[in-house]
Amino acid sequence: MKEHVVIGLSGGVDSSAAAALLVEQGYRVTGVTMNIWDGTSMADLEGRHACFGPDEEEDAAKAAEVCDLLGIPFHQFDLKKEYRDVVLTDFSDEYSRGRTPNPCVRCNSRIKFGALVDKVTESGIDFDYFATGHYVRREFNPELGMQVLMRASNLKKDQSYFLYRLTREQINRTLFPLGGLTKEEVRAIAESRNLGFEKIRESQDFICGDYTELLDFDFIPGDIVDAEGNLLGRHTGFARYTIGQRRGLGIAAPRPYYVIAIDREKNQVVVGHKEQGYGHSLEAGSMNWLVSPDKLGEVPFEAQAKIRSQQKPFSVKVEPIGETGCRIHFIEAQWAVTPGQSVVVYDGDVVIGGGIIEKQL
Repeated sequence: MKEHVVIGLSGGVDSSAAAALLVEQGYRVTGVTMNIWDGTSMADLEGRHACFGPDEEEDAAKAAEVCDLLGIPFHQFDLKKEYRDVVLTDFSDEYSRGRTPNPCVRCNSRIKFGALVDKVTESGIDFDYFATGHYVRREFNPELGMQVLMRASNLKKDQSYFLYRLTREQINRTLFPLGGLTKEEVRAIAESRNLGFEKIRESQDFICGDYTELLDFDFIPGDIVDAEGNLLGRHTGFARYTIGQRRGLGIAAPRPYYVIAIDREKNQVVVGHKEQGYGHSLEAGSMNWLVSPDKLGEVPFEAQAKIRSQQKPFSVKVEPIGETGCRIHFIEAQWAVTPGQSVVVYDGDVVIGGGIIEKQL
C-alpha cells in the first residue's frame, strides 16, 4: 500500500503546492488544518495576513478547495485551547518579564508539529509521515548516521530558524517537499496545477495589528534612561519596547537613540547610541540539540549562528553548559542581542540546535 502523508495546510500557496507535489510523487495524501483563532478582536491591516486572526475562516476554505482540486481528503482540528495555553500565555508571560518572545518558534514545535499531529492520530487517521510547506530540508547525513534538519537550498526563503525546536522524532517523521525549490518555482507549480493562486497574498505574520492586545497585564509608565542612568524621557509600559527599537521613543537628540536594555525590576527602558547596541556574546537556555555537541569535536566548538531569522549566519564559538545551557561567543560583534528571542546554531547548512536568549554577556 502507498505510504500515507498528512500535510498541514495553511490555505497559502506554499503548503498547497507541497500537497500537489506529494500527490504527484505517488503518496496517499490527506490535508489537515487547525483552527486557533478564538475570536479575539484584532486590527486588520490592509495587505497583511495573519496566522492568528479573522483570516482563519478564509484560509480554511481555501485549504478545503485545494484538497478538492487534488482529490484528497480534508480535515479541520480545533486547537484554540492548546494555542492559547502554549503560545499566547507564553507570549504574554515573556513580555511581562521585559523580554521579546518568538511565538512562531513555539507554535511550530508545540502546536503544528505537536498538538496538531496528536489530534490527527487521536482521530483515528493512520499515517506514515507528516508534511508541511516550510522551506527547509531533511536529509540523511552519513557522517552523523541520522536524518538532519538543513537550511533550504533557496537561502532567501530558508525557514530553519523557526524549526530548531523540533524533536528528533518529529524530524524523522516529517517531509518538506519545498526544501530544494525557489519561491518562483513553487508559484509556477501552483499555477500549472490550477490551484487558484492568481493573486499571491503577502506572507503571514503572527498577528495583524497591535500585539499588545494579546498581553494579559497592565502597562505601568516609567522612565527612559541612558546607560548611565540619566533620565531622558518616559515610557508607556516597557512591554511596548524591544531591543534595537529606534522609533517611538519620544526623545529629541542630535544623534538617534535605540533601546539597548529593558530593566523590569526598575521599570526602565534603557537607551543608547548605535554603537552601544552591539554585543560580543550571549547566554542561552532551553537548548534543543538536534546534533549532540560531543559529535562536533572539542568544546568550545566552532560553528555559525543566527539571532534573527533573516540574518546571515555569523561565525561563533559554542560552549555548552550542562544539558540545556550554552554560551555563544561571536567572532564579530552583533547588533541587538534580544532576550526571549532565539539563537540557532549551524554547521554549514545543518541545524545543530538552538535555544532561548537569556542575556547578553
